[in-house]
Amino acid sequence: MTLGILCSGQGGQGPGMLDMLRREPVAQAVLDRAATVMGHDPRALVAGPEAEMQRNALAQPLLCAVQAATWAALRPHLPPLRAVAGYSLGELSAYHVAGALDADELLRLAVRRAKAMDHADPQPGGLLAVRGLDRPKLEAVCRDCGADIAIENGADRFVIGARRTTLTAVERTVVALGGTVTPLPVTVASHTRLMTPAAVEFGPILVASGLQAPPLPVLAGIDGTPVYTRERAVTALTRQMTDTVAWAACLDGLIEMGCTVLLETGPGNALARMAAERHPDLAVRSIADFRSLSGAGAWVERQLG
Repeated sequence: MTLGILCSGQGGQGPGMLDMLRREPVAQAVLDRAATVMGHDPRALVAGPEAEMQRNALAQPLLCAVQAATWAALRPHLPPLRAVAGYSLGELSAYHVAGALDADELLRLAVRRAKAMDHADPQPGGLLAVRGLDRPKLEAVCRDCGADIAIENGADRFVIGARRTTLTAVERTVVALGGTVTPLPVTVASHTRLMTPAAVEFGPILVASGLQAPPLPVLAGIDGTPVYTRERAVTALTRQMTDTVAWAACLDGLIEMGCTVLLETGPGNALARMAAERHPDLAVRSIADFRSLSGAGAWVERQLG
């Protein structure tokens, strides 16, 4: 029985996302350092207007900073890991959890990734969660409207990316076909063709970065297969900016690698809920479900026996 870690993506950030870290000195030290690297104190951002936390330029490094701080405090409570997977932006944090990126380099990359994505398309973009339509039907909708499938979460659960004007047309069509939609608090069309200029800019940044071959396997978001080399890590992190994220395949890949317990780093518990829905017999929780990081660690120990 082994443990896998799920690193959350954008969307779960909110005013309480640092509450569990307030009495964790090692986490506060990471946040102190993050304030220097980012040029913004993560704690001040979380205490400020919630709309600021949704701005892509701030949201991406903020989430990576919080996950790095969380991991620094959580790691001593956990047994050895088997593998790590990250959802969308969370794939970058997954390489930190796996030991392939130090916290400073993670934040530098998050800042530059967000900047590249903001500059990729001059028109406002976004993401729309869609449920109730299978992939062939949704692909037809995307072709007709000029949108892309950004993330595949399951057989009838997807995220669509496009310019905001296009997403309005997608929403109307999906609802007419009997599906349901939920706009996501993301301000760029992540994982779509609109991010091609961002991938062209960010790829060389990754090549020149301090990213190392992951000591633990990280599942590539684009296909759910394990990454063991630096070259493949660079390729996977570059391609996921424009290609569909196969999150369902990542969850299946963790099971195939022998993970019997999954723990999500938060904020929120969206990944834990998706994993539980896809694999009902799996032991899976998020740290957001607990009152303390030590409590999360104790739950993992009980599950692993």
